[in-house]
Amino acid sequence: MDEITLKIEPTNNPAIIKFETNVFLTEHRSYEFKNIDEAKNSPLAQQLFYLPFVKTVFISGNFIGIERYNIVAWEDVQDEVANQIGEYLSSGGKAVIEEAVGNTKKVPVTVYAESTPNPSVMKFVANKLLVAQAYEFKNIDDARFAPLAKVLFDFSFVKEVFMDENYISVTKYEIADWNEITMPVREAITEHLADGKEVVTKDAVPITSAKATGSDEGNASYENLSDTSQQIIAILDEYVKPAVASDGGNIMFESYDESSKVVKVILQGACSGCPSSTFTLKNGIETMLKNMLHDKVNEVVAINA
Repeated sequence: MDEITLKIEPTNNPAIIKFETNVFLTEHRSYEFKNIDEAKNSPLAQQLFYLPFVKTVFISGNFIGIERYNIVAWEDVQDEVANQIGEYLSSGGKAVIEEAVGNTKKVPVTVYAESTPNPSVMKFVANKLLVAQAYEFKNIDDARFAPLAKVLFDFSFVKEVFMDENYISVTKYEIADWNEITMPVREAITEHLADGKEVVTKDAVPITSAKATGSDEGNASYENLSDTSQQIIAILDEYVKPAVASDGGNIMFESYDESSKVVKVILQGACSGCPSSTFTLKNGIETMLKNMLHDKVNEVVAINA
C-alpha cells in the first residue's frame, strides 16, 4: 500500500477544513455524514465523530472535509485530527465501505431555487454540503473535472456555473427566462445528487488556490503578505463573504498596493456582472475598509471573474 500523506487545506468556511490525501478514498461518489448513526458504512467517519467538536464529515475522492462546532478553533486541533486520520488510513482502515454500483440507492436530497440581486443568476441551494471549497466554471471545457457542472452546461442557456459549500449559482444567457428554465435546472441538480454522483473530481481546481494571495503566480503564502493585506483579507472573510454568499456570490482578495492604497478584489458567482455590484463595492466594501483601516485604503477596485 502507498504511504499515506495528508495535507491540511482551509476552505472559505472557517468552520470547515479539508484533509487531502495522496490516495483515493471513494470511487466516483461523495458522502456526507451528520452523525455517527448516519456513518454506518464509514468506519473513518465513525471514529471522527468520537471527537466532541466534529459536526459533519464529508468524504469524496481523495479528501475528507470536516465541519466543526464552535467549541474549538481549527488551529488548535487540526494537527491532531490529521494525525488520527493518517494513522487510521496507514493501518489499512477503510474510509467508506461502498456498495456495488448496481445496488446504489437514491440519496434523499432537497434542492430549492433562490433569486439573487443579479437577474442573470439563480442560486440553487441543497440540504447537504456539495463542495468544501469554491469552484467557478466559465464554460464546459472548464468543467471537465466537474460532472455536475457538465450536466448543467448541457442546457444551451447556461453561461457560467459557480459552486460553494451547499449551493450552485447558475448564470444564464439573456435569451432565456428564469420562469421557464428554473424547474429543469433544479431537477437536473436534484437527480444528479440523488444518484450519488460526484459534484467535482479530485482533479478540479478550486478558485481559492488560483489567486487567493494576490500574487501573480498565486503561490505566495498568506504569511508572506503585508500586515495590511492580511487585515483586508480578515475583514472580507468576516464581514463581506457571508453576505455575498447569501446572494449566491463570492469575493476574493486580489492585491493591495501600498503606494496607491488601492485594494483589488475579484467578484465571482452572482456578484460578477451584477448591476448592483458597483454600488455595493463603493458604498459597502470600500466604506467599510476605509472606516476600519483609516488612511491605509483610498479605493477598492473590482475585477469580474
